[in-house]
Amino acid sequence: MIERYTKPEMAAIWSEQRKAAIMLEVELSACEAMEELGTVPDGTAAACRTGAASMLPENFPLERINELDATLKHDVIAFLTGVSEVIGEPARHLHKGMTSSDVLDTTLAVQLKQSGELILQTLDSVLDVIERRSREHAHTVCMGRSHGIHAEPTTFGIKLAILWDELRRSHVRLVRAIDEVAVGQISGAVGTFAHLTPDVEAHVCSNLGLTPAPASNQVVQRDRHAHYFHCLALLATTVEKIAVEIRHLQRTEVLEAQEAFSKGQKGSSAMPHKKNPILSENLTGQARMARGYANMAMDNVVLWHERDISHSSVERVAGPDANICVHFMLTRLRGLMDGLIVYPETMRKNMEKTGGLFYAQRVMLGLVESGLSREDAYGLVQRNALRCWEEGSQLLDLLKDDPDVSSRLSDQALDGLADPGWYVRRADVILDRVFAAAR
Repeated sequence: MIERYTKPEMAAIWSEQRKAAIMLEVELSACEAMEELGTVPDGTAAACRTGAASMLPENFPLERINELDATLKHDVIAFLTGVSEVIGEPARHLHKGMTSSDVLDTTLAVQLKQSGELILQTLDSVLDVIERRSREHAHTVCMGRSHGIHAEPTTFGIKLAILWDELRRSHVRLVRAIDEVAVGQISGAVGTFAHLTPDVEAHVCSNLGLTPAPASNQVVQRDRHAHYFHCLALLATTVEKIAVEIRHLQRTEVLEAQEAFSKGQKGSSAMPHKKNPILSENLTGQARMARGYANMAMDNVVLWHERDISHSSVERVAGPDANICVHFMLTRLRGLMDGLIVYPETMRKNMEKTGGLFYAQRVMLGLVESGLSREDAYGLVQRNALRCWEEGSQLLDLLKDDPDVSSRLSDQALDGLADPGWYVRRADVILDRVFAAAR
């Protein structure tokens, strides 16, 4: 991922130095377990750790390892060779009975777990901001729209609460996905433990905070990874949903909400007046990338027999990029929502643009309560609503002048039905119900 869309705390997890440190810990932990089992000489693990001290925590000779890889054409062998040059003679006992995927898949599991936990932490902060803004605007009445057309009133707080709840569901899904992908293996070629014991695997995974795969065929099965990346993609898609809503609300003809515009910011190279929803548009583009990585992860599930490496090249790109992308999106969304400018007066003015058309259903139900059939009541209100559309009149004025309506509902009764507060009187109930949900 390019630096522009990368936060340093996530970049650190996917750095080559961090990857090398995890790979070394896999090897050293396996060596410790083998020593306890008596399959390597006493003191070997300690000697290896002592020899590796100059490389830790993240000071590996990557230039030398890459030089070796250029000749060997095998990154794990190059890593082991480069590390052995530093550690010395005891390193001959590293990687005993293991295969490359034992190291790489277990290392990837650690990186995905760390990334997922960082994303969850950031998502928590986003949820806190949106809950605060939702409660702030619990009673900020605005027009609800269906098909982009005025429907009936809602509140901006309710709109945000619904989006909060969708993000919360992604939080729940991601917790499970992290648990499912935080799985390691130290089972050797084709996963049979022919030259190892499951005790080595258990020790390594315990040290790294992972669960041993119940069975592996030289690789951890990629349905686990596909689930994780799809959870990231679904989270990114919800972020895009929020971004698209803001983009619509910021349109000049609507202007009910607007991204903050910082001092010194410029909106257009040509038009000095422009304030564009660039943050929201950026989030829309980022979500497209996240969904692309999810599709790649799905393709990686299907490998030949016990394994091939068709997944490897994909994961070298998609592993860091998908996590970096989604983490960046959440960081950007948090700032966007925290600084979002809301215009309650514009919301009220927009509600008034249709001459009270949104009262139509309540009037229809009032006519039904008066004894009229629903079909007849619908027809009476609709014919006046269509005139309201065509003439730009006030719906209530037309209804009061319609003898078929006025014979059943007095002017006072019609005025009583024209109350925007009626539609949003349960806003607090909705918000309390949403925010009571567990993350």
